[in-house]
Amino acid sequence: MPEHAAELPLDCPDLPGAEAFTDAEAAVARLCEIYDASRAFLRARFEETLTGRPRKARFRAVYPEIRFTTATFARVDSRLSFGHVAEPGTYAATVTRPDLFANYLRQQIGLLIANHGQPVVIGPSDTPIPVHFAVAGEGGLTVPQEGVLDFPLRDLFDVPDLNTTNDDIVNGTWAAPEGAPRPLAPFTAQRVDYSLARLEHYTATRPGHFQNHVLFTNYQFYVEEFEAFARAALADPDSGYVALVGPGNAEITDAQAPLPAPAKLPQMPTYHLKRADGQGVSLVNIGVGPSNAKTATDHIAVLRPHAWLMVGHCAGLRNSQRLGDFVLAHGYLREDHVLDDDLPVWVPIPALAEIQVALEDAVEEITRLEGFELKRIMRTGTVATIDNRNWELRDQSGPVQRLSQSRAIALDMESATIAANGFRFRVPYGTLLCVSDKPLHGELKLPGMASDFYKTQVSRHLAIGIRAMERLRDMPLERIHSRKLRSFEETAFL
Repeated sequence: MPEHAAELPLDCPDLPGAEAFTDAEAAVARLCEIYDASRAFLRARFEETLTGRPRKARFRAVYPEIRFTTATFARVDSRLSFGHVAEPGTYAATVTRPDLFANYLRQQIGLLIANHGQPVVIGPSDTPIPVHFAVAGEGGLTVPQEGVLDFPLRDLFDVPDLNTTNDDIVNGTWAAPEGAPRPLAPFTAQRVDYSLARLEHYTATRPGHFQNHVLFTNYQFYVEEFEAFARAALADPDSGYVALVGPGNAEITDAQAPLPAPAKLPQMPTYHLKRADGQGVSLVNIGVGPSNAKTATDHIAVLRPHAWLMVGHCAGLRNSQRLGDFVLAHGYLREDHVLDDDLPVWVPIPALAEIQVALEDAVEEITRLEGFELKRIMRTGTVATIDNRNWELRDQSGPVQRLSQSRAIALDMESATIAANGFRFRVPYGTLLCVSDKPLHGELKLPGMASDFYKTQVSRHLAIGIRAMERLRDMPLERIHSRKLRSFEETAFL
């Protein structure tokens, strides 16, 4: 082996050249062809290298790319916030796992072709696939840590590159190099691959199990109720739900079947109540704190879900509230700090009308209260999110004054983070919390109170969250993905 890796010849797979397509189905098929060939090449070369075969070349395979060029401004339906580019020019996006994103890609490519009357060009990109991502998910095949192999891995294979693994596009900080095409999609292929790998690590479920509607919670009690709800749904042939998946990718289709649990639960246990069309509901127990909330949403965002909601517990801040009351957030006081560098605190996080209506309607349906009577159990207002679980033990004059000035009615550690990341990633978001303690009024969360509260409220709260998602599922996609989430110059793809 030569002393320097640069002296090795470059060995690459034989891939189809760039070709124009006016049919989205055929375009996605070509994306799959290029990606599958590239990934198979890297897997094969990596296995050969591990078995000690002589290393006489440096191996490289690239992601497929979608490229689109238009010379005119498109006349599109102004109600649609996606599916078209803002102005004439050339746009491009690298793609990974086109098999996983096939429905999404067909929809987005189809809209682009229909709105502009121009073809898309599918071909190999210039972006290498890191070997770590090429072998991810392959049984028994992993990339060893640096130092385990008898050669530097990066001498023979490409490894992840932070220059193409970042959030510059969605954060609005991406700067185009001279002559480079503008972004067509919100994430690069390497950024997506990174999140797919992290998702499987944190949730212990494959990304392909995730459904288009995601519920986040901060307590295990909701997981137990979710499994009970899922089993009832599987027992009902008219529910439309076909399977329940738990950590470890255990999957059942029979309501009476046991759901095996892994010996060690992951950091964020996740369960998926699946529908054949992917329009089911996933529940992620993110635990407590804004850091976990950011981590989960950072990675789930690449799956482009249609909505995510927070359904968890909160501290009620008003004397008129009772334990078990609901809080529908219509604004957020952000004191969680984890997103300050990505989304400044001066950026407003608006309530999304479609999400708010779906949640309120679901509360009315499940509780059988409506109109003025609904105010007996639900308040609408600002939710404050903080990063200090024991804030009550500090001098309360400062925090309480800010809470009062913000008109906050509830406080937690996750909701504003989830909503802010939904805003940042263009994923429709909402929050429905349940009051589990009132620290300002001497009602602390003590064991006896907690047990009674959990028994009576968690099941109903979860049912409301799922019912809200079902209402959103029945809405047209363009109504949910509104312009409130889009900036001046947006990518054509959602």
